[in-house]
Amino acid sequence: MNIAVHNNTGEDTGRKVKLDKDIFGIEPNDHAIYLDVKQYLANQRQGTNKTKERAEITGSTRKIKKQKGTGTARAGSIKSPIFRGGGRTFGPRVRDYSFKLNKKVKSLARKSALSYKAKDKNISILEDFKIETPKTKEFINILSGLSLTDQKTLLVLPQSDRNVYLSSRNIKKTQVITADQINTYEVMNADVLVFVESSLKKVEELLK
Repeated sequence: MNIAVHNNTGEDTGRKVKLDKDIFGIEPNDHAIYLDVKQYLANQRQGTNKTKERAEITGSTRKIKKQKGTGTARAGSIKSPIFRGGGRTFGPRVRDYSFKLNKKVKSLARKSALSYKAKDKNISILEDFKIETPKTKEFINILSGLSLTDQKTLLVLPQSDRNVYLSSRNIKKTQVITADQINTYEVMNADVLVFVESSLKKVEELLK
């Protein structure tokens, strides 16, 4: 598949880039995508929420009332979950939500996600550009030139560029990542992928 290369004003440069069919043209594997997205979201969870169980409550251990003759249920401790201030039954504990996923599965998932975008013609190629000083308006003009102001956009850079990042961070529906940060979740979550021309080669090298 050949895709036209545009400059940062949205004009067609007359050049075309050929997408690698082994990365952008495979038969997508939905289950691999599911697993990779599940792992990505699990890794975002801190797992630091915690409540005290009855063994962790500070309080007296004396029997609070006699066993029989009160007309109510027997009770042995003020720390019981049925009393106010007692421990919580089956409350959350600190845990790690991450899990292992094989590299080949992750690679297949990313190729599948990219293949979906290529199949739906939701990939644009942007000529290498620079923003001299951080200006949100300049970044908006780039999106306007590509007619992407109302779409959820993922811009992939060859390497980190502070000025581009600062120019884009206040724009809703827009995210900027580098080629080595590309992941299945963000690819699938975006409406349109915009590759800076030199970043496309890096992505193809990483997923070979």
